[in-house]
Amino acid sequence: MSLKSDKEIRKMALEKGMIEPFVDAQVKSVENQKIVSYGLSSYGYDVRIGKRFKVFTNVHNTIVDPKNFNEDAFVDIEGDVCIIPPNSFALANTVEYFRIPREYLTICLGKSTYARCGIIVNVTPFEPEWEGHVTIEISNTTPLPAKVYANEGIAQVLFFEAQEVCDISYADRAGKYMKQTGITLPAM
Repeated sequence: MSLKSDKEIRKMALEKGMIEPFVDAQVKSVENQKIVSYGLSSYGYDVRIGKRFKVFTNVHNTIVDPKNFNEDAFVDIEGDVCIIPPNSFALANTVEYFRIPREYLTICLGKSTYARCGIIVNVTPFEPEWEGHVTIEISNTTPLPAKVYANEGIAQVLFFEAQEVCDISYADRAGKYMKQTGITLPAM
């Protein structure tokens, strides 16, 4: 596998509609206000989170069970910021919609600005021929409330090209998270 550069990512995004909307350079400020950066970087693409969040709450004393997930475990929030309670997490989705080519796999990592504040981002790889808005889990590992910002960078996606095309892609096996929009909860 080979890691793709900004030139190759730009070409795939523009020719194959791989990232929409696509921002062709790092954006570090908006209206003279510093922000957590997003857009094309040297060897990846920094994604943004939207304005809708699902914040985990234990008010209903539910058990977290991926096979029988209770939607009441979340409180819906919409806004320019989201406050995540101490030792809790929130779900959000990317502004960007992805279409991953069959010969590619991506790995998504949290941005260092948030990581240095104890805010950890967890996203699984985007498999070959997966497409959709990415649901992102944002964990607050601190004993204090943590703030995350909508429409700003949250994670970086790295693109790897395989030496050989896979036999069965995510689309071929009709993956359960295919073409997801909005925040998608665990599915069985």
